[in-house]
Amino acid sequence: MTSMKERLLAGELYQADDPEIVAELDRAVRLMERFNTSPAGDPRARLAALRDLLGEVGEETWVRPPFYCDYGSRIRIGPRSFVNYNAVFLDVAPITLGADVQVGPNVQLLTPTHPVEPEPRRAKWEAAKPITIGDNVWLGGGAIVLAGVTVGADTVVGAGAVVTRDLPPGVVALGNPARPVRPVQ
Repeated sequence: MTSMKERLLAGELYQADDPEIVAELDRAVRLMERFNTSPAGDPRARLAALRDLLGEVGEETWVRPPFYCDYGSRIRIGPRSFVNYNAVFLDVAPITLGADVQVGPNVQLLTPTHPVEPEPRRAKWEAAKPITIGDNVWLGGGAIVLAGVTVGADTVVGAGAVVTRDLPPGVVALGNPARPVRPVQ
């Protein structure tokens, strides 16, 4: 029999009230609290808390608190990347940011999905799809990237855009849903 955690990791429908999953969520809450309340005057302690929370933090990467996630362990941020205040990375599925990524304030990366049908949703079934952000991407303030999306390298996503499907490399994308409006010059 497949456990709920195994179903979660396989990208299948699962129920999050499983004790093993709840323990992972509780761990992340404790580590987020440590990171989000770390003293600004002690960048080493702040970085240590972030490294304990996330799956990978590249060299010269900076994340400004407050930062929110589900598990943390499924988030990988490449070198020289910057994540501004109030980021929400719901990492039920993996979230991968490449090198030199710029994430504006209030950006949301949301891997969870829920059934459209009312009965399975009422029964608390859910799933998730990974998000991949390529190298040198800029996600403008308040942008939202939904489950299963890949944003290509060197792309700029405008402030407040909602990215519902993959974006190619080297474009400026705006709107809801986000659409490429021109190539990056």
